[in-house]
Amino acid sequence: MTESLLVLEDIHLAFGGVRALRGVSLDVRPGEIFSLIGPNGAGKTVLLNCVNGLYRLHRGRIRFQGRDLAGLRPSRRAALGISRTFQKIELFSGMTVLDNIRLGRHLHMRAGLFSGAVYLGRAAREEIEHREFIEREIIDFLEMTHLRDRVVGMLPYGLQKRVELGRALALGPRLLLLDEPMAGLNLEEVEDIARFIIDINEAERWRVTCLLVEHDMGVVMDISHRVAVLNFGEKIAEGTPAEVQADPSVLQAYLGGEELFATRR
Repeated sequence: MTESLLVLEDIHLAFGGVRALRGVSLDVRPGEIFSLIGPNGAGKTVLLNCVNGLYRLHRGRIRFQGRDLAGLRPSRRAALGISRTFQKIELFSGMTVLDNIRLGRHLHMRAGLFSGAVYLGRAAREEIEHREFIEREIIDFLEMTHLRDRVVGMLPYGLQKRVELGRALALGPRLLLLDEPMAGLNLEEVEDIARFIIDINEAERWRVTCLLVEHDMGVVMDISHRVAVLNFGEKIAEGTPAEVQADPSVLQAYLGGEELFATRR
């Protein structure tokens, strides 16, 4: 059996008297799209914040590629290959599309302070190489060539979501945390983002493992390899999309029926 890329063991986290996560355990395998679903307030974003180091666990352990992440700051976790997008867009609205995405490459810059300040030698070569990578591999892939020099704050919401995905990709991640990447998008935009996620996961160029939090059940059931369901901070189900759809506890948690999982096909 393939060794897991990400393992969460008995994760507990509370905010005052509110127990946000109560003994959650998960394993995400290399090369899969693993989705987290659940009602609002179930603890999905909190769990992502634990993985990338924004929150410190009260109990439990997180391992990435066999390494215990305890005590590692978000920047160190990013350097290990964990990248993410956010539920609420976190872009620099006064900067261009290109410059926002370039920020995702900063961990790969190796030039010293002096050469970077005067923009000579290694610093200049690195800048050219990283810019070419972003232009060729990310902006072109996300179909934003015509937008590269546009100020992000002037773009429609759906395109800003695409820019944030590009910045996360610029890190060159092994694991991509996607926090509601389709929230607030229209049907065409949702289909575009879903297509990009599939390509990021499957295309030879990327092969990135994805941990997806999403409320669009049709998309989740269409593109996920496995799904876990959280409710009030506890995992109540896990399995393939078909197994999760048939689980009575999942339907009860959502207070819905099978139509909840209607796909877009």
